Amino acid sequence: MNKRCPIAQRMQHIHPFYVMELLARARDLEAQGRSIIHMEIGEPDFVTPAPIIKAGQNALGAGHTHYTPALGLPALRQKIADSYRSNYGVLIDPSRVLITPGASGALQLVMGVLINPGDAVLMADPGYPCNRHFVRLVEGEPISVPVGSETDYQLNADLVEAAWTPQTRAVLVASPSNPTGTLLSVKALRAIYQVVKERRGVLIVDEIYQGLIYDGEGCSALSIADDIFVINSFSKYYGMTGWRLGWAVAPPECVEPMDRLAQNIFLAASTLSQHAALEAFSEEVAVILEERRQEYMRRRDYLLPALQSLGFDISVVPGGAFYLYARSSKLAQDSFQFAQSLLNEAGVAVTPGRDFGSHKPEQHIRFAYTTSLENLEEGVERIRCFIGH
Repeated sequence: MNKRCPIAQRMQHIHPFYVMELLARARDLEAQGRSIIHMEIGEPDFVTPAPIIKAGQNALGAGHTHYTPALGLPALRQKIADSYRSNYGVLIDPSRVLITPGASGALQLVMGVLINPGDAVLMADPGYPCNRHFVRLVEGEPISVPVGSETDYQLNADLVEAAWTPQTRAVLVASPSNPTGTLLSVKALRAIYQVVKERRGVLIVDEIYQGLIYDGEGCSALSIADDIFVINSFSKYYGMTGWRLGWAVAPPECVEPMDRLAQNIFLAASTLSQHAALEAFSEEVAVILEERRQEYMRRRDYLLPALQSLGFDISVVPGGAFYLYARSSKLAQDSFQFAQSLLNEAGVAVTPGRDFGSHKPEQHIRFAYTTSLENLEEGVERIRCFIGH
């Protein structure tokens, strides 16, 4: 270790996104003139809807360049609260809504307010890697619970009960989830909540892909109880990744300490982004977003059987988000090596399972259908040739 800059021990547990290595290689190949089909990055390929961009430009022209309150613009907090009523029939006080720099900012606030050193947080493996790192950042213990297709790659009440220990403080679930795109029903969420509640714990629900649901109707955990933390974002459904804007809905008694922590960590989310996001709930934008949701569904419905025909095992149809989590063990023993070779030899970039946990990562690959149907078709044909199918 460089003695001039001693690194905190917690950083031993904060791992990079392994897919970034593949992305860097993909960019190098593109710079050399190679054609690359990108199915690795979980970012919408659509640009932010034009009315939202226009609202941001207008806000900048109007001089909205100063800080907002740490909890966010009151008008935006109200619109978010209104959206829960109109979309899910859930009445929440806008005072419970906290605007944050992306869902990542919201998760940092939740973990900072809830988790003491040594407290354990249960989460599904595979799962979004940053979630366990947010727990580590506050000296908590992320406990990865292995899940598979038999539970739709989700935690359930039985798994939570079995994994609970005296050190467990919270359970974090995601619906729709990354990397699997699977959903938790209200019934399943309620059962998990009951187990957590009986043990005096806290349930945190990541709903950042809410809106991108293709089978059945969406729901929010806020319909179950008011002491559940819900995390959401303008990044995925609203196509505002670069605007870095998200929110949390917190139990009333937790708003004040989260406000204090927000003031000290980031002061406030981007003022420009907040003003732009006011337009995200307009009828004009709703039409655009529904067209995009339909397009994602068409991509899913093409890519799923196409990959299955090549030998990828996808036993659970994802009901939301824009991912397919495929077992690749029939085609390769090591999904990371497979992904590297697929990129270098066939020009197709995918995400190996090692980014999402330690439960059989070498047997899985995540495919993101965040590119055009034409590109997906080309990508499938390249994979077909690569594996000699």
